[in-house]
Amino acid sequence: MTVPLLLVPLYVHPGVAPDAWRAVAEAGPARVGAVVLNVADGPGAAPDPAFAEAGGRLRAAGVRVLGYSDTDYGRRPHAAVVDDLLRYREWYGVEGVYFDQASAHPGALGHYRRLATAARAAGCGTVVLGHGTHPDPGYAEVGLADLLVTFEGTWDAYQDLVPPVWTGRHAPARFCHLVYEVPADRAEQFAKLAGGHRAGLACAVSGPGPNPWDTEPLGLRR
Repeated sequence: MTVPLLLVPLYVHPGVAPDAWRAVAEAGPARVGAVVLNVADGPGAAPDPAFAEAGGRLRAAGVRVLGYSDTDYGRRPHAAVVDDLLRYREWYGVEGVYFDQASAHPGALGHYRRLATAARAAGCGTVVLGHGTHPDPGYAEVGLADLLVTFEGTWDAYQDLVPPVWTGRHAPARFCHLVYEVPADRAEQFAKLAGGHRAGLACAVSGPGPNPWDTEPLGLRR
């Protein structure tokens, strides 16, 4: 069984959950494809030394670090989103960006092309669009995003997921699934299901909403 790499949205302060941050860094790039650093639904108003240290530890371990920016489904102004990623680059040295709450509608494609272009011009080597659902196929076009998060939801809903046919035209490494409320004893079942859904990256946690991403992923410590 091929186990998907982890994309870890570790949305908890390093001072609150130091063991989780340490475990992700120790797992290294063989298990962790990237970690999303979310200071305050964005970079925050000023640099946070604890996040800077935690991000530096991840980079030293060879794990990519992505800055988090909420795009409000295409409604947030381009300049505000770009300001987020510039601050993340300056304060935390991130290597990529996670554009969350990304629109799935084809009418917003131009907006996200401009954001992806700005991110790469700012030095972001990895651009992720967090749709949370399968978007219009145009979002998978070459040169837009490196990775699409095409599912974010509960374990119960994930078991009923049927990926659209167009996803089969792309490599699994282009897709990521984020699943919460996964029973602790279902880590292997989740990995098998994610592989069957053609997700090259994935993350499962046992916590519920509204922020289930405050603990380390299931199956991290192998």
